[in-house]
Amino acid sequence: MSMAEYKGKVKNIHDTPFGYTMSVIGGKWKMVIIYLLAEGDAVRFNELKRQIGAITYRTLSAQLKELEADGLVHREEFPQVPPKVVYSLTPKAISLLPVLESLCEWGVENQ
Repeated sequence: MSMAEYKGKVKNIHDTPFGYTMSVIGGKWKMVIIYLLAEGDAVRFNELKRQIGAITYRTLSAQLKELEADGLVHREEFPQVPPKVVYSLTPKAISLLPVLESLCEWGVENQ
């Protein structure tokens, strides 16, 4: 489906594939988190926090939970002391990476 198929028919943006996509990756931090997770195999919470910098622990935790609920992030907890939790991308999120790559290319061309 393309945007052209919805031209003049959109009553509510949330009912379109675009609306769904934006609900999953929209917001200030979700695409940043996906981008950083795409760079590594599995990343620990504090490493993500260090790489992002300006995000609070609470916000990072909430964004990771939302991404996990949407099926984009896999959370793996290891039963050890101290607890170890790592995050990685799911196949669903990996299928989104070409779209993010296109956004990066657009940024290079228009920066």
